[in-house]
Amino acid sequence: MTELRVYLPIRDLRPQFAAYLATPTRARGYPPFEGQHSLIIEVAPALSIHRIVDLALKESPDLEPGILYTERNFGLLELHADSMSDLEKAGKAILDGIGAKANDQLSPEILFHDIIENLSDQHAIILNRSRDASILVPGLSLLIYEMAPALFACVAANEAERAAPGATINDVQMMGATGRIFMSGTTAEMMKARDAITATLNGVVGRKSRAAMAH
Repeated sequence: MTELRVYLPIRDLRPQFAAYLATPTRARGYPPFEGQHSLIIEVAPALSIHRIVDLALKESPDLEPGILYTERNFGLLELHADSMSDLEKAGKAILDGIGAKANDQLSPEILFHDIIENLSDQHAIILNRSRDASILVPGLSLLIYEMAPALFACVAANEAERAAPGATINDVQMMGATGRIFMSGTTAEMMKARDAITATLNGVVGRKSRAAMAH
């Protein structure tokens, strides 16, 4: 039995986020480009992701898989294409193949967010040692945002960049127990980005996790 954890269509990839997805540690397959569309899926158990890939690519052979990854408990797949209709056809084949609906996914849970103004030199230096995207510059404002499941950081980062195109994506942590976004810019830009992330996550329809229900 395959559990659908995340079913995440992302329209119109923004330039920074598309470039982030194309970095060697993320794009183990074909890198996406600005303006393409993406479908990101997470399932459990982890190895069931290979059935998901098979269903998608046999339905829409022109799709490009960017990420195929198995964690200890979950498997994740990123597919992208120029045509959203190709992704929608593949998505339908996936959902039909595992007997699921898109809203069977988990609804995202917002865990924490903050805007740190006038970032100090020492703080920027230590964060730059572990970032995967652009360098943090001291003196700017830093937005930090955490959510679960982790993959929702993808659509959150893309929509934050759309809302604040002058801001900089410094890191997107999309694998693991939780997702995390680090963005920097002016305080006004960070407020726009934060509000866009919150609105995006609140707009996702899905089921509550057991942990969320326990709270």
